[in-house]
Amino acid sequence: MTEFTIVIEDAGTNYAAYAPDVPGCIATGSTIDEVTATLREAIAEHLKILREMGEEIPMPHSHAGVIQIAS
Repeated sequence: MTEFTIVIEDAGTNYAAYAPDVPGCIATGSTIDEVTATLREAIAEHLKILREMGEEIPMPHSHAGVIQIAS
């Protein structure tokens, strides 16, 4: 099983998400759980299509973290 870092953004009326290591693969949803599930499906389908086309599968290399800055 491969793990991809995802970024989830609050878009005001919904959530948007993408995986930095899977260019062009994005998703939206009304909740964090929904956008995560939708992006998981999108990535799986994207990788399936890449395999069928004989294209290289992207390898995960991104990491996410949180830093604190004094305000």
